[in-house]
Amino acid sequence: MAGGARLICDGGELVDGGPGVRFSVERRGRAEPAFAIRFRGEVRAYFNACGHVPVELDWIPGEFFDHSKLYLICSVHGALYAPDTGECLGGRCHGRGLHPLAVREIDGKIYLEQEDDHGNSPNP
Repeated sequence: MAGGARLICDGGELVDGGPGVRFSVERRGRAEPAFAIRFRGEVRAYFNACGHVPVELDWIPGEFFDHSKLYLICSVHGALYAPDTGECLGGRCHGRGLHPLAVREIDGKIYLEQEDDHGNSPNP
């Protein structure tokens, strides 16, 4: 894929409502944790940081969904997020959602779109 996109994983690694794939993104000169999940057939990716305090969401690596497989959940605070938008739905995130990353699925592969030095994604 052109444009500086980076391969994250094979699309088959992401099952709807199943474990996510962890990866890192260079942001402001540091490697920041991030993750990709599949929800209702679509791949989504976010920085792996709760909207309440900057702790990683998954307490078991790759486990981002709650038991219902309908919400992403912070393992520390129990904050719930919409998997398709990253919007805070309840808990201690107090309206602060997850920071999305632009990803695309092409020919069975998941790619992260290139970001600028400030962590801003291009339009997907």
